[in-house]
Amino acid sequence: MADFDFDAVVVGAGAVGLACGYALSRRGLTVAVLEREPGIGEGISARNSEVIHGGLYYPTGSLKARLCVAGRRALYAFLEKHKVAYDRCGKLVVATNPDEVGRLDDILAQAQANDVEGMARLTKGEALALEPQLKCEAALISPQSGVFDSHGYMVALQGEIEEAGGAVVTSTPFEGARPLEGGGFSIRAGGAEPTTLTARLLVTAPGLSAQAVAGEIEGFPRDQIPALHYGKGVYFRLSGKAPFARLIYPPPIPGALGTHYRRDLGGQAVFGPDLHFVDHIDYSVDPAGAGEFYAYIRKFWPGLPDGALAPDYAGIRPKLHGPDEPQPDFRIDGPEAHGLAGLVALFGIESPGLTSSLAIGEEVAGRLGA
Repeated sequence: MADFDFDAVVVGAGAVGLACGYALSRRGLTVAVLEREPGIGEGISARNSEVIHGGLYYPTGSLKARLCVAGRRALYAFLEKHKVAYDRCGKLVVATNPDEVGRLDDILAQAQANDVEGMARLTKGEALALEPQLKCEAALISPQSGVFDSHGYMVALQGEIEEAGGAVVTSTPFEGARPLEGGGFSIRAGGAEPTTLTARLLVTAPGLSAQAVAGEIEGFPRDQIPALHYGKGVYFRLSGKAPFARLIYPPPIPGALGTHYRRDLGGQAVFGPDLHFVDHIDYSVDPAGAGEFYAYIRKFWPGLPDGALAPDYAGIRPKLHGPDEPQPDFRIDGPEAHGLAGLVALFGIESPGLTSSLAIGEEVAGRLGA
C-alpha cells in the first residue's frame, strides 16, 4: 500500500467539514482539514440561525429527512458530552390564518413519517397557554427542536480531530487535486507556505465553494457539477424582551422554511432569515427591509412594537435550485456519481446541514468504506 501523508483530507472547516473529519478520525484515520479562512466556521456556519431542527418537513426517504433526524439525535448527545451550550426549547409551527390550518396536518404527517419524536397538534387555546403573546388558529409542537452554540460545537469537533492525531489547518486554501496511480490523491494547498500533500481519501465540503473546488479536481466530470445559486437571507434583532420561549415558525415558503423567531442563548429575540436570490456574495443588511419583516412577524406576534427591529446580519445559502424551482435534496456524491475512487464531494449542504452534520459525517465515512 502506498505511503500517504494523511489517510484523509477534508476541504472546508465549517460544521460539515469538521464533522466529516471527526467521523473519519473516530475510525482511526489520520485526517487533515484544510480551510482557506483564518479561522474555522467563518462561512455559512457563522451566518445561520443556530437552530437544531427536528426534521419535520423533508420528503420521506430523502437524505435531508434521514440525516436531519439522525444528526439531531447525535448532536444533543455530542453537545452534552462536550459541555457546549444549547437550549432544547421546542418549536411551534403556527397557522396564522384558517387557510394554513390544513397545512399543519400535512406537516404533522410528514414529521411522523420521518420518525420525529413527540410531535403533537395544539388547539389555539393550547398554543396560547404556552405562548400568551402568540396569534394563531392552531399549531404543532416539536419538543426536540432547539438552539445551540454552533461555534462552540465546531471548536469541540476541532479538538476531537486534533486529539486523534489529525490537523485543522487554517489560512490554507485548496488549490487542486489529481488522482494518483494506484489510488489516492495529490493535493495542492496554498497560503503563506504552499505545499503538496497526499491522501488516500478526499472529501470536499467547502459550502459556497463546492462547485469551484470540484472544478479543480482532475478528472471530475464537469457535467456532474451542479449549478450554484446564492440564496441570501437577512436577520433582524429585537430591542426589548424576547416575547416567546420557544421557536416560532409559520408554515414553510417555497425553497425555505420562512422567516421565523428564535430566542438566542443570550436571551435576545432574532427574526429571519427571509430568502432572496442574489448573483454575488453580499452580507449587507438593508434597514429598509424591516418593513416586510414587521408585516410578516405581526401575523403571529401582533404586539411587535414599531421601531423595535434593528438590522443584524445576513447569510448566503448554497442552493442547487433557482427561484420557482423545486428544492432538491443534499448532494453527497461518491464514485458512483463522478467515477473517482476515494472521493466524496458535497453540494448544496444548506439547512438542515448544521443539524445534520454529525450524520453527514457518518454517511461520508460509510461511503468511503472507512
